[in-house]
Amino acid sequence: MSAPTFFRAAVVEEFGPEVNVRDVDLPKPDRHQALVKLHASGVCHTDLHAAEGDWPVKPEPPFVPGHEGVGEIVELGPGDHDLKVGDMVGNVWLWSACGTCEHCRTGWETLCNDAEYGGYTVNGSFGEYMLVDTRYCARIPEGSDPVEVAPILCAGVTVYKGLKVAETRPGQFMVISGAGGLGHIAVQYAVAMGMRVIAVDIADDKLELAKRHGAEFTVNAKHSDPAEAVQEYTGGGAHGVLVTAVHEAAFGQAIGMARKGGTIVFNGLPPGDFPAPIFEIVFKALTIRGSLVGTRQDLEEALDFYARGMIKPTVHECSLDDVNSVFEDMRHGKIEGRMSIKY
Repeated sequence: MSAPTFFRAAVVEEFGPEVNVRDVDLPKPDRHQALVKLHASGVCHTDLHAAEGDWPVKPEPPFVPGHEGVGEIVELGPGDHDLKVGDMVGNVWLWSACGTCEHCRTGWETLCNDAEYGGYTVNGSFGEYMLVDTRYCARIPEGSDPVEVAPILCAGVTVYKGLKVAETRPGQFMVISGAGGLGHIAVQYAVAMGMRVIAVDIADDKLELAKRHGAEFTVNAKHSDPAEAVQEYTGGGAHGVLVTAVHEAAFGQAIGMARKGGTIVFNGLPPGDFPAPIFEIVFKALTIRGSLVGTRQDLEEALDFYARGMIKPTVHECSLDDVNSVFEDMRHGKIEGRMSIKY
């Protein structure tokens, strides 16, 4: 399959509310790299943060966002690869890592100080082509729908890892705080893992989506105190709380929803801080953890749930030219589930 000398991509020229869809030069794959022709790319809230330069460590414009891309390898760079032309692969947030530091050696490659990040420190999947590191890219299960599987590459693996480190056992209560793009998938993974799922959000349509995906109890935090509601329903609080929301209030609410001895995991990344009531944390013997996406092994496991039909993201198609309008809807919480660009 021959490739052109340039392709269309959404480019962040400078931090701000809009990206520019234009032609860019086709890259040549270097050592350990492959050139991939995109079939689809999920749109993640992190892409919006990247485009607006929200985080303390910022990407350097111009760059192409996107880290949920699915496509076909059309060219391999120098060196040995365990993939071949024609294979379906995906790019992910953890685009590559050093492979030799303490974190990489001990199964925490996501914490590598020399990691590269898809659509952030290296160009991503908001375009017709992308590069991947063949040592770290996702292997897409045979028969996958590219539009549907794309969100598993970030949203899916992120919440799957968060649920793993929450250490909540089958039959125990798990709160998913935030039932949007990440949360509706988290509900499905938690159900598939045998947990009793409670969804908390401020939008009734997102809570209805969580119910459709298996949540047994829902709380609208705009109209009810989520801590009181969860404590009453569970008879003492949830064993685990996974916060996927992007509002600071949700992080403080998690402490009130948790059972004594429970574990709270933060996935969402709001711009501010959250109140930490030290007395309650100590008195309830709570564990509070941050969880950053997932390793290659976590990704393989997360994709396997999808391949076996246990996870099915709610996804809506869009085109590359729709990216700015998708970002605008994302700012106002108007998206049900996830959006995927179809090429």
